[in-house]
Amino acid sequence: MIRFSLKCPDAHVFESWFQSGAAFDRLCASGHVVCPECGAKQIEKSLMAPRVQQDRTADADRRERSLSTPSPTDDPRSTALAKLKAEIEANSDYVGLNFASEARKMHAGDAPERAIYGEARPEEARKLLEDGVPVAPLPFMPRRKVN
Repeated sequence: MIRFSLKCPDAHVFESWFQSGAAFDRLCASGHVVCPECGAKQIEKSLMAPRVQQDRTADADRRERSLSTPSPTDDPRSTALAKLKAEIEANSDYVGLNFASEARKMHAGDAPERAIYGEARPEEARKLLEDGVPVAPLPFMPRRKVN
């Protein structure tokens, strides 16, 4: 998986994860990559500095706090991301580590169609894409639900 910093013609800058550079090119050419602020489909990669991670635990805590309820001082992208996360969690079924098998069952018609989200290993996600199952990475880590 690779993370790209992206921008639209209106200079809105955002980030997203992709299977590879070629996967970004393919998704962008088919109109599946859109600006979260204005909906523009003319997306291009922007200059991005490499990320050096010092402490995984502190970084994960910081990320989780940034995706919780936005404060009034948050920038519009953080607010939009928090709204997206809340929308997905409220209107989709969390299937956890069974995401790949549930998505495959729905695609084959063996399970009723519904909005789902969950987790998949990179090789599982790659196989789903290769088999034509319409899936997309989320711009946040789902909160694992227990019991």
